[in-house]
Amino acid sequence: MESDDILLSNLDDSGILRLTLNDARRRNALSEAMLHRLGDAFAKAGSDPKVRVVVLAANGPAYCAGHDLKELTAGRAAADGGRAYFARIMALCSGVMQAIVTCPKPVIAEVSGIATAAGCQLVASCDLAIAADTAQFSTPGVHIGLFCSTPMVALSRNVTNKHAMEMLLTGDMIGADRAADMGLVNRAVAPETLRETTLAMAQKIASKSSLTLATGKRAFYEQREMTLPAAYDHASAVMVDNMLARDAKEGIGAFIEKRAPQWQDC
Repeated sequence: MESDDILLSNLDDSGILRLTLNDARRRNALSEAMLHRLGDAFAKAGSDPKVRVVVLAANGPAYCAGHDLKELTAGRAAADGGRAYFARIMALCSGVMQAIVTCPKPVIAEVSGIATAAGCQLVASCDLAIAADTAQFSTPGVHIGLFCSTPMVALSRNVTNKHAMEMLLTGDMIGADRAADMGLVNRAVAPETLRETTLAMAQKIASKSSLTLATGKRAFYEQREMTLPAAYDHASAVMVDNMLARDAKEGIGAFIEKRAPQWQDC
């Protein structure tokens, strides 16, 4: 295990990388330091062939409280009132969220506590999310005069417009069951089974061809931004390339021959 003050990292024998936010004192806020650590961690995970799936978990009662407001407030002391600093932090945070989406490895959020503002954005940016049924979610910026505009990007790509706008306009906290109904998380489970449930899903995904998973994840996010005809053209081209891959030939052959496939991730 590699560890530091705010982020823990553990890669198991099945290729599941567990990243754990470990700044409970600050409610695992996305401080500048935390954002840098996360960005580095996802960059390394994406290029490490030993990593097959990433689980993003957290220690403490809060999964992630969003940006560190004390840190942001301190930035106002600059001559420009904080404009350059705020722009840099928002770009850094947006880069981390996009790094999760563009990471070729599937990313699962394991949400054990409250996820608010950019913390809710963090959950929404992950490919999958399993939450304890005691977890809660909100985009509460409107309570402090700051609309959650960047969390809105990830949120609006996970739930319907009206659900997203309700969260953004009211700032209300919602429970895990409601979040599951809305599609913000995949499922809500008892806290004592959260890690077990997340691990089971991670292991199931890790058993697949990593080439196939990377191909599919990339195509999913690419086609989502296209028109319907363009999406079908793009997906068809991806399928052709995928069919020519060694693992697709092996997987189809194994299915026909009724045997377990032997992946080589190529």
